[in-house]
Amino acid sequence: QVQLVESGGGLVQAGGSLRLSCAASGRTFSAYAMGWFRQAPGKEREFVAAIGRSDTGTEYADSVKGRFTISRDNTKNTVYLQMNSLKPEDTAVYYCAARYGIVGLTTSANYDYWGQGTQVTVSS
Repeated sequence: QVQLVESGGGLVQAGGSLRLSCAASGRTFSAYAMGWFRQAPGKEREFVAAIGRSDTGTEYADSVKGRFTISRDNTKNTVYLQMNSLKPEDTAVYYCAARYGIVGLTTSANYDYWGQGTQVTVSS
């Protein structure tokens, strides 16, 4: 069992930055690939970014490439999402997720554990 707790969400103006954190507890954090997903009101949950078991091998949704950066610190059991140049369309609840496998990281159904989410609101 892996418990995930997100933090760092909030209200920010367009063009601003936020850094989300996801703290993991339970089983060995380094055994899991990690992903960030988001869900806006009335929309389906969508992939944002993912990172492999070590701090290599990242994937990003086209909508966030060049603006968001995913990273992890296995010594702190934490994954981060640095979000720059935020846009109103980035407004959503952001979830982190853990996957024991190493493929299919852009598909939410492949993930084994989920956090409760943190709200990000970008005002225009």
